[in-house]
This record gives sequence, C-alpha cells and structure tokens, in this order.
Amino acid sequence: MKIAFFDTKPYDRPSFDRYGAEHGVEFKYFETKLNEDTAELAHGFDGVCAFVNDTVNDKVIDKLYEMGVSVLALRCAGFNNVDMKYAHGKLHVLRVPAYSPYAVAEHTMALLLTSIRRIHKAYIRSKDFNFSLSGLTGFDLYGKTVGVIGTGRIGRVFIDICKGFGMNILAYDKFPAKDIEGERVRYVELDELFANSDIISLHCPLTDETHHVIDRTALDKCKKGVVILNTSRGALVDADALLAAIKSRKVGAACLDVYEEESDLFFEDNSGHILEDDTLARLISMPNVIVTSHQAFLTEEALSNIAQTTVKNIVQMIGSGQCPNELCYRGGSTEDCKDGKCFE
Repeated sequence: MKIAFFDTKPYDRPSFDRYGAEHGVEFKYFETKLNEDTAELAHGFDGVCAFVNDTVNDKVIDKLYEMGVSVLALRCAGFNNVDMKYAHGKLHVLRVPAYSPYAVAEHTMALLLTSIRRIHKAYIRSKDFNFSLSGLTGFDLYGKTVGVIGTGRIGRVFIDICKGFGMNILAYDKFPAKDIEGERVRYVELDELFANSDIISLHCPLTDETHHVIDRTALDKCKKGVVILNTSRGALVDADALLAAIKSRKVGAACLDVYEEESDLFFEDNSGHILEDDTLARLISMPNVIVTSHQAFLTEEALSNIAQTTVKNIVQMIGSGQCPNELCYRGGSTEDCKDGKCFE
C-alpha cells in the first residue's frame, strides 16, 4: 500500500516509518500541505494522509477521486478542514479519535500555571540575573471555579487534573456524561458557566454550533478577570472579540495553543517574516497572553499512538473495506461509522 503523506514534519517520520514497515504501508513524504495545487502529487497512490491544516475541499476531493484515491487518513481527531458532505460517496475519511488525552490536558494545565504564576516572565528575568519579584504575583488555583466546555476524553482528563488542584468544576456538553458528576463537578448551561467561572477551558470539537462559542456576547457574561484557555480548535474563539476583552480588562489572561487563522502560520518558522495577521500580532504582544504553536498533542506517546492508529486505519480500510474510525456524513451530520455502509 502506497500512501501520499502531506504536511510532513521531522517528528512525524520515525513513528510512521516504524508502524508502516510493520504493516506493509509505504509512505511518500511531502512537506507541502494538501490543497488544490498539490493534490496532483497523490497520483498513483492508494490513499493520502493529511493533518489539521491541510485543505480538503470539493476541488481537492474531486481531484483525488478522479485519480482513483479512495482513502483519506487524517492523523488527527478533528475534521473541520474536510468538506464531509462533499466527500460522502467519494472518499473514505478516517481519523484518529483519541491519541493521548493526557498530552493535551496536561499542556492546558501547563499553560494555565505558566500564565497565572508568571513563570514565563520569571524565566526571562532570571536569564538576565534579574531576581526581582515585582509584578510576578499570581493566584491559587485551589478553590477556584473552572468551566470546562466539552467533556470528551480530553475534557475528562483536564477535569481530573483540576480536581487534584482542589478546584470546583462547572461542565458543559451537548451530550452530558452523568458518570462524571459528583465531587466538585456539576453540569450547567453555558450562561451559568460563563457567569461563575474564574477560568474557562475549551475541549470541544469545532462544529456550526460551537463556532465562536467564545464571542463578544459570551465574554460580556463572564466574570471580570476570567482566564480563557483554548487547546482545542482555533475558531471556537472569536479572536477579535477576545482581543477587545483583553484590552478592556474583562479578560485577565488568555492561553492559546490554537488560533482561528493559523493554517498558514503554525507549524512553520516565520521568525524572519513580518506577521501580516494584526490580530495575532497584537495578541502575542499582550503581557497576559501566551500563544503556543498547536503543540499540545506533541508528546512521544501521542505521536506513537497517532501513527499506530493511522496505519491500522489504512490497513483495515484498504484490506477489508471497513474501519471503525471512518467518518460518515448522514442526514446532515457527521459521525463515526458503525456498520461499514458509509457510501449508501
């Protein structure tokens, strides 16, 4: 089996080479992203492997379909970059629904602690032998209320971490998991979560319903000084609204591992270029904002799990025509395939 692997980074190859060799899957690595101009590179391959910032729109899908490519293996959980409605009946879209929820949840807590304890500022000062404590006062997490939007695998791990710090948790999910309610955890509606949370952390997928779940209206409902955490999908947060709320002192701090317009910026070295995205530039310049480059998933364990699951998905789909991690578009919504009848 030959797979065209797009948007390749050095950290991708070791795990994919290992698991590919074990299962007879040969990867051809392309550093370029998958889009309308590069889809032709997949000619002669059995499938393509794509990542979060690859573009799989109707034109890309048509090109892949015309070349006989039938499998799109996403090495990620999210699929908002794929036109699932158009892909239905043309491409088998596979994903990695879970790789390491601990990686993302732990990175979220690392960002929060770094921000509220001013660790990043202290590090920079100490490099210059400046050991002054002025301006480094933080606050305890113990007893604070954190609002967690999305209680899937990652959200649950983050909740467990917060419980370990003695925090109270307000949770929201369209499909509540009642088994996690109990000690210091309570499901509420979004308005109550916004009004009563000292910290809000996003762990939900990007859908039409969750797009800009944090917008001007939501931020107006929040406590003054609220801390916003987003390690999920950039477009969950209206970046312009967030910037305005930071400038007005409504938001006390923001920690972002993702950004709404990141596709042409993140995962690349732009240090020698002028950043044309004024909103991102202004966010990064704020003293109470931390931006990391979509790296929450980047642990050895997660990379191994991603490669192992992706290779398994490809082998199952090409070998038997069925894969439990296939995404189906049915009746106006997208869901994981359960019966292998995705093209009906």
